[in-house]
Amino acid sequence: MTNKKTDIQVFINEHPFSKYQWLILVLCFITVAMDGFDTAIIGFIASDLVQEWGVEKSALGPVMSAALVGLAAGALTAGPLADKIGRKTVLIVSIVVFGGFSLLTAFADTLNQLTALRFLTGLGLGAAMPNAATLMSEYAPERRRALLVNLMFVGFPIGSSLGGFISAWLIPHYGWQSVLILGGAMPLALAVVLVFLLPESARYLVVKNRPQQQIAAILRRIAPLAEGARFVLHEAGQVKEKSALGVIFSRRYAVGTVMLCLTYFMGLLIFYLLTSWLPLLIRETGATLSQASIITALFPLGGGIGVLALGALMDKMDPNKVVAVGWLLTGLFVCLVGFSTSSLVLMGVMVFIAGTIMNGAQSSMPALAAGFYPTQGRATGVAWMLGLGRFGGILGAFSGAFLMQAQLAFETIFTLLAIPAFVSALALMVKYRAARRQTLSAPPAEAPDSAAQKA
Repeated sequence: MTNKKTDIQVFINEHPFSKYQWLILVLCFITVAMDGFDTAIIGFIASDLVQEWGVEKSALGPVMSAALVGLAAGALTAGPLADKIGRKTVLIVSIVVFGGFSLLTAFADTLNQLTALRFLTGLGLGAAMPNAATLMSEYAPERRRALLVNLMFVGFPIGSSLGGFISAWLIPHYGWQSVLILGGAMPLALAVVLVFLLPESARYLVVKNRPQQQIAAILRRIAPLAEGARFVLHEAGQVKEKSALGVIFSRRYAVGTVMLCLTYFMGLLIFYLLTSWLPLLIRETGATLSQASIITALFPLGGGIGVLALGALMDKMDPNKVVAVGWLLTGLFVCLVGFSTSSLVLMGVMVFIAGTIMNGAQSSMPALAAGFYPTQGRATGVAWMLGLGRFGGILGAFSGAFLMQAQLAFETIFTLLAIPAFVSALALMVKYRAARRQTLSAPPAEAPDSAAQKA
């Protein structure tokens, strides 16, 4: 018997990535894929709703935005809750919420019911993603953390894309309700699986002083343990605050929190504006509907490449600088889209490159946030960045109409769209400099380790 102290993160860092950790990654990947499917689901059924219910397309506006508002509210509430009662518990409840309300949405027969149910579905969707990111980051070795979290996030566009293919087959045979029933049944089945297979975060269990036997039972599935080992977490940057919100807005983390939220806000503003209005903007150059649709489809096509490339670079270099360069290049290529009207092929190439880099930068933000905060406030920090950033998406979805009404030149519109990307890059460098100042001013005993400095 021994009472040797074992640091959780050192233990994870020193051992190879185990089959059990791969299982956690796969379960989180599937969760995010389900999130992607249910987030995009309203777009798959919109045209059939318009035909069957005999409503104007504009009448679906509140339905479309209801889920975005729910996503923001869900993220903002789920983060503090997960830091209080556990990542696994909140993640499973959130999956049950969005699966259950998606199932109920299949039986809606008025626009008001549909709007209310999409908002409630959004609450679960908004809560699921930050907790999946937090849990995955806490089981990842530091040397591969960004890549693994980013790999998990590839599930979101895959889920969205699969939803489109599945809907194209289901709706003609079984009606639009069938897509919602599937979008509800799959998450509910997943929630049952997660109850038995997904562990709670070992780091969280240590911070909350849970029984040593409970922690040992989880870690033994990663690598062998000495009998009677006691588990600790030597984590730089811990803050003596009563709440998780107090941690992320403490003197040490406040500047970084604001800059992360600003960056994510600006990123979603660009993303939703382009995905919502890019076909119409391209049509203004004289392109046909088919040409505009194909060019628009190129925007998310290379997202997986960008996400994995930036994740790998973040593990080798300072992650703030890597993602900041990603946003600088995003702004540059978005601007170049505006000056490529002479050739639709050239425009397609610029859209593809801009989308690849931008999706990589945006999807890398949760990994960046997860590496920045201590365990006591990690779920809250990631969730608040995602939640507050959603308002950028809402603004982006609506602001395209004002750009169209202003009758600005195509080049002018895309030059303006580059500005939020440059703001994002600047915000991350402000975060980086603020963290450096905190590191230099901290007493030697409290100075963050190299991983914390990079975050």
